[in-house]
Amino acid sequence: MEIKSLFQPIKIGKIEIKNKISMAPMGAFGLVDNEGCYNQRAIDYYVERAKGGTGLIITSITKVENELDKVVPGVIPIISINPGRFLMTSCEMAERVHAYGSKIFLQLTMGFGRSGAPGTLLRSQPVSASDIPNYWDPTVTCRALTTSEVEWIVTKFVEGAEIAHQAGFDGVEIHAVHEGYLLDQFTLAIFNRRTDKYGGDLRGRMQLPIEIVQGIKAEVGDDFPVGLRYSVKSCIKDWRKGGLPDEDYIEKGRDLEEGIEAAKILEAAGYDELNTDLGTYDAWYWAHPPLYQKDGLYLPYTKELKKAVNIPIIVAGKLGIPDLAEKALDNEAADMIGLGRPLLCDAYWPKKVLENHPERIRPCIGCHTGCLGRGFEGKPLSCTVNPAAGRERYYEIKPVPKVKKVMVAGGGIAGMEAARIATMRGHNVTLYESTKELGGEVVPGSVPDFKVDDRRLLEWYKNEMKELKIKTIFNTEVTEALVEREKPDVIIIATGAKDIKLNLPGMEKDKVATAVEILNGGKQAGGNVVVVGGGLVGCETALYLAKQGKQVTIIEARDRILNSGKPVPHMNKIMLIDLLEKYNIKTITGNSLLEVTEDGVLLIDNKFKKQNLAADTVVIAIGFKPNRELYEKLNGKMADLYLIGDAYQTANIMDAIWSGNEIGLNC
Repeated sequence: MEIKSLFQPIKIGKIEIKNKISMAPMGAFGLVDNEGCYNQRAIDYYVERAKGGTGLIITSITKVENELDKVVPGVIPIISINPGRFLMTSCEMAERVHAYGSKIFLQLTMGFGRSGAPGTLLRSQPVSASDIPNYWDPTVTCRALTTSEVEWIVTKFVEGAEIAHQAGFDGVEIHAVHEGYLLDQFTLAIFNRRTDKYGGDLRGRMQLPIEIVQGIKAEVGDDFPVGLRYSVKSCIKDWRKGGLPDEDYIEKGRDLEEGIEAAKILEAAGYDELNTDLGTYDAWYWAHPPLYQKDGLYLPYTKELKKAVNIPIIVAGKLGIPDLAEKALDNEAADMIGLGRPLLCDAYWPKKVLENHPERIRPCIGCHTGCLGRGFEGKPLSCTVNPAAGRERYYEIKPVPKVKKVMVAGGGIAGMEAARIATMRGHNVTLYESTKELGGEVVPGSVPDFKVDDRRLLEWYKNEMKELKIKTIFNTEVTEALVEREKPDVIIIATGAKDIKLNLPGMEKDKVATAVEILNGGKQAGGNVVVVGGGLVGCETALYLAKQGKQVTIIEARDRILNSGKPVPHMNKIMLIDLLEKYNIKTITGNSLLEVTEDGVLLIDNKFKKQNLAADTVVIAIGFKPNRELYEKLNGKMADLYLIGDAYQTANIMDAIWSGNEIGLNC
């Protein structure tokens, strides 16, 4: 469709923004120094999105204090530790962003409260609106902030906004009546049991965000926009339990009706925009939608919100497909489109849309592994499909001083990434693939309906191979003889991995299949399926089969599913577990496969107790092992020999892309 609305200007307060594309605020983990001030990585990160054509950049959460809600320094921005230095580092960022015609808001946060992880993120007892359990560790009780402490925090918001104004930011956004963070814990009745001015009915629970915006406006002036990160619905089914899409449950947080009423109160108080989503930590797969969520998942709710208020509504939530973003504006479900992970994946999303090349936009795959998942592992922000995110200066693609002949063995994701980057640097690259198509294990892995984002990534890579005119030779396995004949300067081994085989009685039976065989259609599953292996591949294969109407049971040797291999980010993990429950998929943990029988399987637990289980089909999903045969033959015979992706170590798409990118940048 023709894209017009996205590139029309819009006003927030009295500030005009050149288009209706906003960079959604995301935690810039690790992009700060030990005093909580932005470092050079942060400046490069935000400036790159301005270069790419984004109209409004909203920064990472920036704490206004670190005495009551005390977090580990050096993780996220904190404006109050060294305000003078914060102003100096952030003013350079604002100046450079403005050079590209973009506007930038500083997002100010009260903090985490119940949502902060004790001992890892938080350095003291969690605080909250009331004495309630911590989300991550319910045995830890949050301390209720006193009235005077809350009033002091309001002054810190005002001070933070003053510094933002001095530094040249175009506005601030308050974080947040959203996602169950500390400020939101004051606005939700399930968490707020106060009897002072910050509690009681809806108006009382909105008193804190009201005081914040009015305090800022009184000090900085009405011309300085103050936005609000806002969840119009909480999606809380119970404490630490979210409600799935289309599930019938009683909302225990903020329902849509209350969300609309609260929005009217907040608009009247002086907020200039509502940056809107859904969810809380209890329903984190709404606030940070994984691949299992639908595109544009917030739009039915924000369409109703827009009818009730007059200030601009910014909406994110899997809107990385340009046509969908345009329709959201045209259908009056949003005034402005928020792009979070799509701008991590591709900083030049706006320019590629404007130039009518949406097929060249590198897509988000909804994995969270490279962005928020890294934050929870204590690692800096980046992106699974774009290793340069947050490291733009260091991952810049530069022309090579000497052109080399590069041979890439394997056309999976790792091989394609290495070939892509090496070609962009100017090398002469030939990619060899032993089968008739590119993609490797991602091809069967992208078969389920909920893996549409993986399919988009595959199509993007295939298109990039064509756009860059990379010579690709199919149905050809790289051998020592081929290497000797071609005499490449560089060989990159990306031969992937093979299924781990079980040497157990009955494995030769027709009813036994690997997850790959089921996904690629090599074998068909019967009505009653046992999946052996409760890792990510096993659980997603089980969900794929259950959605076809099969009765599925997962067998896992560990005491929990999704507890082996690379960590699955929390929002993806809890949604997948909830979906397994929704589709009545049984899980038997602490048991291993002992034998495949005529009727099904024989299991044995860690106490040597055996049990029989009926099954028409037994799907083996216990993992993969690297295919290093070619590498081992060539190792020690040439200097520029590299092993990447699953051939080096079986992991995930991020590790495949990152290893390919690293070698492509430096070979």
